[in-house]
Amino acid sequence: MHQMAPSPAAFKSAGPLSGRVRVPGDKSISHRSLMLSALAVGTSTVEGLLEGEDVLATAAAMRAMGAQIERGADGRWTIQGVGVGGLLQPSQALDMGNSGTSTRLLMGLVASHPIVATFTGDASLSKRPMNRVIEPLSLMGAEFTSSPGGRLPLMLRGIAPAVPIEYRLPVASAQVKSAILLAGLNTPGITRVIEPVPTRDHSERMLRGFGAELTVGIDAGGARIISIRGEAELKPQHIVVPGDPSSAAFPVVAALLVPGSDVVIENVGLNPTRAGLFEVLRMMGGRIDYLDEREVGGEPVADLHVRGSALTGIEVPPEFAPSMIDEFPILFVAAALAKGRTVTRGLEELRVKESDRLALMASGLARLGAHVKESEDGLVIEGTDGTPLAANGPVEIAAELDHRIAMSFAVAGLAAANDVIVDDMAPVATSFPIFTELMTSLGATAS
Repeated sequence: MHQMAPSPAAFKSAGPLSGRVRVPGDKSISHRSLMLSALAVGTSTVEGLLEGEDVLATAAAMRAMGAQIERGADGRWTIQGVGVGGLLQPSQALDMGNSGTSTRLLMGLVASHPIVATFTGDASLSKRPMNRVIEPLSLMGAEFTSSPGGRLPLMLRGIAPAVPIEYRLPVASAQVKSAILLAGLNTPGITRVIEPVPTRDHSERMLRGFGAELTVGIDAGGARIISIRGEAELKPQHIVVPGDPSSAAFPVVAALLVPGSDVVIENVGLNPTRAGLFEVLRMMGGRIDYLDEREVGGEPVADLHVRGSALTGIEVPPEFAPSMIDEFPILFVAAALAKGRTVTRGLEELRVKESDRLALMASGLARLGAHVKESEDGLVIEGTDGTPLAANGPVEIAAELDHRIAMSFAVAGLAAANDVIVDDMAPVATSFPIFTELMTSLGATAS
């Protein structure tokens, strides 16, 4: 994937935000729907797929390994699967772009197939450690040749039959859990993952939906035990992807922070392992109502009605971290404008995302005039009680190629006295290609 030229933009609000919008499809579900459809026997269809660069990287990789994947003129995707065990040797390296999810989950898929795949990525992805996935997949028999520190470029030699394992996750990670379960699909016997802290469960829900034999139990210590029986035969499905709560987070916080705003965000996935941010914002006094709660394809969905609110700082319970790990950057923006102190802990994971998100958010918010104290595993933010940020003039923020940092500071600009200029909005295309268009449709200005 080619590196796009930087695309700077200045964001501000021209008054209250209002309107009804729909965010793109859920990224986690989009990735998994392509992968599992490609392993089913027959033809699956997917509606509402997120067509961002990360998900398109997954589609390209599955095509390279034999699946037929096409997008219809109506936006519906059709996938002709090869069956579990049927992945073909790719003829060239799999370019993952900026997508950590694609990389880690596809490593799991390849690990239990008798093929060799080389994974490459952009400069940001190539800094991210893959050892947490390499370790369990190596126990199953896969062999890895990686760049120093377990980084990309990386060559994976899969094995069939792989060895079923029982693996206790040392760190809460839905990606590691999913990689092991996906490897277990083509592994004889039972593969088990023990998860001390619950993480997003899209893989479990979708594997069951495709017909895999998967069970979830609880051990004596309260940990989840997820077991999958290998050599599965997956059945094709019709999938409707709900709106991504991680993307909805940005217009939700914008509407809370801009006084007088009244916004409805339609069709947002509210899987309890993903919706932590909305609960935390409600605890802070945010007026967020769930309208027309329903279930679509095994996932809870609702329309979010959000109104401008005076927020109060809180101590965020650490157990919320796994259900909102990607949303902490935008929560930090909300906390910066709240009344009183917001304390967050247990966020070491944010230091190894697309960037060191704790350090970048702390330094960026400080430049906007917020009072932030950084610790090893979180931030303590003293809110301004609604006093606008960037009071002393325009501020330019370096997002360091991180889409969530870029969008978080774009939202900060809507509640600022002067322009907040994000140095490069191009990376936003990885997860939320219509972000700027959606925000301006609600009344924000971007120039």
